[in-house]
Amino acid sequence: MQGDETLENRDVGLELDAELDQTRRSWNRATANHNAHKGDQAAFLRGGGTTLFAEEIELLGDLRGKRIVHVQCNSGQDSLCVARLGAEEVVGVDFSDEAIRFARRLSAESGIPARFELGEAIAWMSTTDERFDVAFASYGVTGWIKELDAWARGVARILRPGGRFVYVEFHPLCWSLGEAIDLRGGDDYFQSVPFVEPVGDYVADSGEGLSAEGSGPAGTNDIPAVSWQHTLAELVTAFAGAGLRIELLREYPYSNGCRVQPGLVESGAGDRRWRVPEGAATVPLMFGLVVSRPE
Repeated sequence: MQGDETLENRDVGLELDAELDQTRRSWNRATANHNAHKGDQAAFLRGGGTTLFAEEIELLGDLRGKRIVHVQCNSGQDSLCVARLGAEEVVGVDFSDEAIRFARRLSAESGIPARFELGEAIAWMSTTDERFDVAFASYGVTGWIKELDAWARGVARILRPGGRFVYVEFHPLCWSLGEAIDLRGGDDYFQSVPFVEPVGDYVADSGEGLSAEGSGPAGTNDIPAVSWQHTLAELVTAFAGAGLRIELLREYPYSNGCRVQPGLVESGAGDRRWRVPEGAATVPLMFGLVVSRPE
């Protein structure tokens, strides 16, 4: 897709420190790489295609007549698919100007209405006057957040009383598995210092799992991004500390779409899922969490 001019930080008031701005620039590069593998996404959506998996749809539930915000929405594909579930209004927020530019064009070209805002997640949630019935986040979210407690407080702030936050994410344990599904060589589950590396072209690495077309080479990215490891316990505790009620927590022995470790194999069921090889002990590769703001 051809897009509008890249949004400029100075034009929209997006204020980032040097570290976060470097991560934004890495995501800009990665976003272009990822979308290069996905073909005509507007035609895919117009034809009734969806990027959502059954887990997200089940946990989101009935969205008819509700206002939804997709936090850290990236290029908006999932946001637009959520809009087609009957939501009254969908707002997507992301700090990547490349992603927001793409999302706005995708909305226009697919004919699916949604509003996309350029904003760093914590800053946006802590200042917006908007309130929502449902907040949603999916896949690759809190790893880019340094201050997890502040992020959870932001989620609580943007929910209406009785509102829910639905979060589907790769299990933090999955990054500890090595290429051969071996804990040697994996990331420390309890690591407290940040990781500094470019955002990889995981769409190319995941093939049809993330709707990649053909077998083109992975895009290059030499801009390091900064990410953090948060354990599942830390995440749940952050939500509890923000005054939210834990409604549901599920763990899944597979990874939707993204091949989070090279040693994973396709499920073979045509469901775009990745699992540990036969004979290896299963471990959680993904979780689903629903929390709510008390009435």
